[in-house]
Amino acid sequence: MANCKKGCCHAELKKDDHHHDHDHGHSHDHDQNLSVQEIIQEITPAVVSFVVLFAGIIMDHLGISFFQKSFDLSFNLFSLSIPLQAIWYGIPFLSVGCPVIREALLLMIKEKDFFNELSLMSFATMGAFAIGEYAEGLGVMVFYAIGEVVQGLAVSKSKKNIKSLLDVRPDIAHVLRNDEIIGVDPKEVLIDEIIEIRTGEKVPLDGVLLTDKAFFNTAALTGESVPRGVKESEEVLAGMLSSEKTVRIQVTKTYSNSTLARILKMVQDATENKSPTEQFIRKFARVYTPIVFALATAVTVVPYIISILVPGSEYVFVEWFYKSLVFLVLSCPCALVISVPLGYFGGIGLGSHQGILFKGGNHLEAMTNLKTLVTDKTGTITKGVFTVQKIISENENQLLQYLIAIEKHSTHPIAKAIVEYISPKNLEAIALNDVTDIAGKGVKADFNGQVLMAGNNKMMLDHNITVTPELLGYANTVVFVALDQKFLGAVVVADEIKEDAVLAVQQLHQLGVNIVMLSGDNKDIVTEVAKELSIDEAHGELLPDGKVSFFEQLKLKKAPKDIIAFVGDGINDAPVLALSDVGIAMGGLGSDLAIETADIIIQNDEPSKIPLAVRIAKATRAVVLQNIILAMGVKIIVLILGVYGLASMWEAIFADVGVSLLATLNSSRLLYKKFN
Repeated sequence: MANCKKGCCHAELKKDDHHHDHDHGHSHDHDQNLSVQEIIQEITPAVVSFVVLFAGIIMDHLGISFFQKSFDLSFNLFSLSIPLQAIWYGIPFLSVGCPVIREALLLMIKEKDFFNELSLMSFATMGAFAIGEYAEGLGVMVFYAIGEVVQGLAVSKSKKNIKSLLDVRPDIAHVLRNDEIIGVDPKEVLIDEIIEIRTGEKVPLDGVLLTDKAFFNTAALTGESVPRGVKESEEVLAGMLSSEKTVRIQVTKTYSNSTLARILKMVQDATENKSPTEQFIRKFARVYTPIVFALATAVTVVPYIISILVPGSEYVFVEWFYKSLVFLVLSCPCALVISVPLGYFGGIGLGSHQGILFKGGNHLEAMTNLKTLVTDKTGTITKGVFTVQKIISENENQLLQYLIAIEKHSTHPIAKAIVEYISPKNLEAIALNDVTDIAGKGVKADFNGQVLMAGNNKMMLDHNITVTPELLGYANTVVFVALDQKFLGAVVVADEIKEDAVLAVQQLHQLGVNIVMLSGDNKDIVTEVAKELSIDEAHGELLPDGKVSFFEQLKLKKAPKDIIAFVGDGINDAPVLALSDVGIAMGGLGSDLAIETADIIIQNDEPSKIPLAVRIAKATRAVVLQNIILAMGVKIIVLILGVYGLASMWEAIFADVGVSLLATLNSSRLLYKKFN
């Protein structure tokens, strides 16, 4: 950073990169959040050097006599005169300039990379010192170092957004061994061992709950403030927090294989997947920088050749060499090579802060061209959990008494939903005999010598029971209840639509996205949900291979630049996730397959995060384009001024390092952007 020992911060995006193929130059280590003391330590060399530079410029401008003096040194064979200005500017140059020169030499020696931003800048600053332009030579490195500090803080802030959301694993796991609870490193816990999590403690490893029921705070994983209820034998994920009591969990995954650990690694590696814009900039810089060196050399050499060929023409080496140095600094591509990947990195950090995990800048950029979103229904648009929507009966309490008495003997999801709905009402219990579960139809039992039935219309028809005709028109599941051949009423059970699904569809339509819903559910139910949400197109009763076929047809119809994305639960829909331009997994924290297959993971199951992902992508793209226009625009203007001799090294410093600093600050806006 400021002392450049760790080099240019934009390469932080991949710490072992030392070449233009990998974002340029060298890297900062910002895996840990910087403390105030560390920030001061990083920025001190740049600040001190800036103060010395500013003081020197003032003394030079005022014409202070002692500042114009030189020190004469005599030796046996020669004498040497050293200007005081060379010493004044040279000492701070050692702290901010020499590390950059050292890094440039290492790239030349180790990687045979002779033409890069560091070698370009090093040659320009050493050349400036050689012809007596000490202030300009130091100025290049000082402003570069200041830019490094700002860039480093921006990367640190972005990583903080990512890791503060996810890196919530505790350092100790309380494991049951030899009938005793002992604290060990979570990495030492084996599969099937039992760990204990006390009230307020975070779960260190994935496992299944052994306690009858418990509530967990999942805010660190999903951003959801409402505690989640988990029943015995259900999954508990690392990072959850026990919010009401001490619980025990049987470990199902080792520390390194836990869902959270894999997501952390995925986020840290996200920037390896470069966007097309980043890839172009990297390729551009590899070709551009050698050309700049050649042109800078021509600025000095060509006038000399002309002076030889044209009698009477004057050639002043220092004048033309200075112009070539100005050209070198002015043409340095740092602003582009730094700000573009930093912009995408900021977008990934912003997404993570909002509970949206982008697996790379390429997927982030792809979302800017999203034209069609294909979505699953169950678990994506709906909650995937059956709930009682309506009760139809002349005697509601009596109907519910019969229902809970018979349905509690069934393991069907609909039966469980009905029991969960009725249980809190504390109705008087009814005893039943000879309970029989009839597959595909319902349940029947003996109640005081009478036949009690609860099931679908097929069961009613089998027993010649006439139901209310209006009930047959429901698209959702209807459970009919009859006693002794007499129809008593019914309950309507449906998979509840998520609270923000309507908002998600509205916002996607506002963004110009067409929505298609594919589901394996009943056609009528799918149509009903699509109608309620104003989804453009819906198809039901599709098996996984049917979804794949339909999706392939959609891809054939789309324009080449248009993006078609699929959003699903990441398990049954994995083939379509893999086939899509961008695969989006809802609630991927609970699914290994989602993490492996999807390109974007929505942590908290909210469909409204999808349009938010599009808006984040568009905001990131806008910042990147602003940085490119700013960098190229200023350089072109100053280059034109340089042709007419109106631009000095100071203007070149602003056009390069100054613009890099402005572009970095512009990219940093993403980290604080708010969305309504």
